[in-house]
Amino acid sequence: MSRLLCVFALLCLAGQALAHEHHTDEIPEGEAISAQPIDTTLWIHIAIQIASFGIIFPTGMVLGIIRSRWHVPLQVLGAILSIVGYFLGHAHGGRQFAHNVHASFAPFLMLMLIVQVVLGVYLKLHLEKGIHARIRRYTVIGHGVVGKAFPVVSWTQMLFGGITALGFCQGDHLGQCLAHFIMGSAFIGYGIVLTILLLVGQIWLRRTGRSQEFFDSLIIAAWGCVNTFTEHRWGGPWVANDLQHTTMGIVWWCAGLLGMWLSRKRDGRPKRNLFPALVIMLTGWGMSAHPQHLELSTHVHTVFGYTLMAAGAARIIEISFVLRDKNTISETEVEEINSFQFITPFLLYTSGFLFMGATEEQMNLLTTAGVSHVSYILLLYSVSFLLFLFVCMLLHLYASFAWPLDPTQPKAMANGGLNGHAGHVDRRVRDAEEFELEGLMSDDEVGEDGVATPASKKVNGTVT
Repeated sequence: MSRLLCVFALLCLAGQALAHEHHTDEIPEGEAISAQPIDTTLWIHIAIQIASFGIIFPTGMVLGIIRSRWHVPLQVLGAILSIVGYFLGHAHGGRQFAHNVHASFAPFLMLMLIVQVVLGVYLKLHLEKGIHARIRRYTVIGHGVVGKAFPVVSWTQMLFGGITALGFCQGDHLGQCLAHFIMGSAFIGYGIVLTILLLVGQIWLRRTGRSQEFFDSLIIAAWGCVNTFTEHRWGGPWVANDLQHTTMGIVWWCAGLLGMWLSRKRDGRPKRNLFPALVIMLTGWGMSAHPQHLELSTHVHTVFGYTLMAAGAARIIEISFVLRDKNTISETEVEEINSFQFITPFLLYTSGFLFMGATEEQMNLLTTAGVSHVSYILLLYSVSFLLFLFVCMLLHLYASFAWPLDPTQPKAMANGGLNGHAGHVDRRVRDAEEFELEGLMSDDEVGEDGVATPASKKVNGTVT
């Protein structure tokens, strides 16, 4: 408890840093940054914030979902590091920055952290009598909502940080930056969702009574409607690639509606279909043929398009030939996964990073520095491998506690986690009814007030 109170006090003191004025006297007129290099203090700030918001907090979120005793210590460590990093961000020298979105968004992120710590302290007090019983219920929900939103908000702030550090996305470049970073993040998010459904989500998906393509098509249709009416300034002249972007949005919502219609049989049972994958292939083909001004940009966009087409093709092969229109390979072992099924989500991760790394300003910077497209693309693929690894590790951690292996199955334990045949479908269905996958897929988790959660399962007679 004393550790939580100390963290809360530090968070309150962090507000004083908002009064700090950044020097901007050496920033050339019309520019967003000065010519000085990034100093050591700012590099430490970057490393600490990536460690806390990018690694520690997401891991702590999973530990909180499974009610691990390591949840609080890890989150306290992350909060302390983030506070240190926050102060370092206001104490650096070297490169100067004009008013920017990263600095403007930081107070909101720290406010979320303060709210999360306050809710956590209240829950640790275990006030459960009288009006506190009702308050506690909503406090648990709020704590879960804020905690699960943290990875998304943290990702956004880290993107803002990279953009600010390089002085990108100013003036006429803003629109292109928004398109690349939003769409790229959407591809990565889609890949993460596919990974969740692949490794721990099949029971939840079965309980919804719908196929995965229904949800895919729904999102594709909604996103297509947005793109149809936002990629061109209606009433003005058609410029650059407006027509191509708008028609791509039209294809998305048309195919999305078709995919939703075909996602159920006549008797109402869910049915797989290939149209979300076909839309991904068409999008990749369109992007590979996107006209560019720089040779490096042309190469990067071409590889991005080919990667996206490969993701769509892999999905078609998976549904048609690996799964044969079923949700899983085995009806009795829902955790049994074919190695080919990992290809599609990974290629979506990579497509997202390739698209986010293909803005005009980035291409100009790399061309000036003499970086070849081969080196740059391999680097982006490497980052995709690492993110895919991290997501799989978090899901392994969740599954290991939510559905622990039977002590009578030592070989499954040796194989580890999700690929070790962690149990038969009858036990998994019973476990799903007890814990609910919503702890990972939605914000309905209510832990300590009596509603069952994954960590409330007994293992060897003890509650984990």
